[in-house]
Amino acid sequence: MSLLLKNVCLDGKSVEIYLADGRIAKIAPELPGVAADEVYDGRGMAVVPGLYNGHSHAAMTLFRGYADDMELYQWLTTRIWPLEAKLDEDLVYHGARLACLEMIKSGTVFFNDMYWHVKGTARAAGELGLRAALNAVMIDLNDPKRFRKQVEDNTRLYAESRTFDKRLQFVLGPHAIYTVSEKGLAWVRDFAAEHDLLIHMHLSETEKEVVDCINEHGLRPVAYLERIGLLSERLVAVHAAWLDEEEIAILEKYRVKVVHNPVSNMKLAVGRSFPYCHFVDHGVLAGLGTDGCASNNNLDMFETMKFSALLQKFTTNDPTVQPAAEAWRMATVNGARIFGLDGGEIACGKLADLLLIDTSRPELAPGHSLVSDLVYSASGAVVDTTIVAGRILMRHRRVEGEEEIVAGARAAARRLLSL
Repeated sequence: MSLLLKNVCLDGKSVEIYLADGRIAKIAPELPGVAADEVYDGRGMAVVPGLYNGHSHAAMTLFRGYADDMELYQWLTTRIWPLEAKLDEDLVYHGARLACLEMIKSGTVFFNDMYWHVKGTARAAGELGLRAALNAVMIDLNDPKRFRKQVEDNTRLYAESRTFDKRLQFVLGPHAIYTVSEKGLAWVRDFAAEHDLLIHMHLSETEKEVVDCINEHGLRPVAYLERIGLLSERLVAVHAAWLDEEEIAILEKYRVKVVHNPVSNMKLAVGRSFPYCHFVDHGVLAGLGTDGCASNNNLDMFETMKFSALLQKFTTNDPTVQPAAEAWRMATVNGARIFGLDGGEIACGKLADLLLIDTSRPELAPGHSLVSDLVYSASGAVVDTTIVAGRILMRHRRVEGEEEIVAGARAAARRLLSL
């Protein structure tokens, strides 16, 4: 399949972009004689890379507004986990489908997801055309019986993932050091190495997690994971708010990647800001994520970029920290690099995952700097067209079947609450 974008603005200049076989094949002021399956006139549109959501729980769209304004552990143990125990694959499918719709409409082309009934999420992402890294939640709570069940489930899911859409990758998802035993983490380490898989894990989200780790293991979380041997370039550590500089240096040593979730961290009041400056100083690759809709409550990566930049400026009392261009980079090329994807940039040979931005929107006027406007002024509503692997998923803000997707999710949420 091929697509020719005409009259789009790239870096302030009108160009034509030819997409073929899921890649950006040609970029030039004009491409005379290029034959494409579809020609798309992007007049009035700026073309930018799609956004990468580095941490999500997609099907938690079903929990949006269900348990707000609560302390984290009370929220998890009294409201979220009890309801999640009632989920099935069909409910997750409808919740994930709503999430995919929301992400497409707000410019996300890839999401990294940790959730139950992963085949439901795989089905939703495959149908709607997004890229994703999918991982089942691994929680054994130091219970040998649960450990054996989790190993069986993840081994089976890995085998089944080979039948997933080619845009989807399987990732191991140990939940956290306080919900997965040392034996469980060791199994994750070995299975990931054997099958060349990424590992996606919550790490040092709260002070309590750090204190409990010191009390139980005599080590801070990063040092504990180092002792186990879990730290490597395979690990994607999310939240990472309660780290000291020594721990960040250890992450640098093992080339661990991190993902910041500013909106959920602020909403759940984790008590400390992501130590962005230390990560930059140590060369640790950092991306951005929304987290799930129970703790955000949306999946708009434009909002996430703005919150990330503003939170760093506020925390450090320095308005120059994390400028707009760096927040944009965290949501695009950094996100792609974290997950081993050749995207996040507009250049020949890169993945054809693009957004067309409606520059006539009032929040983008007068237009001194597109990147600054996208980070500080815009929301996902400025995205006119979303393209993944050279395929148009949304054109002129319409996604095929969106009304049915929303209705299906509403019905699924009602059914979940009635169980």
